[in-house]
Amino acid sequence: MPFRSLDTIRAWLEEFASLGYGFGGEIRVIEQDGAGGANTGLVYVQLADAATVITIQPETQDAVRWAITMESRESPVTLDAPELLNLAAELSVISALCAFLQAKSIAFVGIDQP
Repeated sequence: MPFRSLDTIRAWLEEFASLGYGFGGEIRVIEQDGAGGANTGLVYVQLADAATVITIQPETQDAVRWAITMESRESPVTLDAPELLNLAAELSVISALCAFLQAKSIAFVGIDQP
């Protein structure tokens, strides 16, 4: 699907960043091998308070619905109350980003949503 191109996803992330969501971690696009050598991207998220690998991508190659994957960890994370509140805020931004990417994908392919 064209909406998975590296350049398209980078542009969408720039647009999302301009919306003013506060985020202390890092959000970027990394190259992902697509079918037939397609130039696809995967959204990579690094949280500020928890070293957990998080990725955001369409559920399947042809899907417009996006999903968030949180990789398993080798060790537990211990946070105090303020750090946990910051983590919750970061996760809410990631959720908003996932919804944003899904909306952009739906608009890109011209699907009407009820």
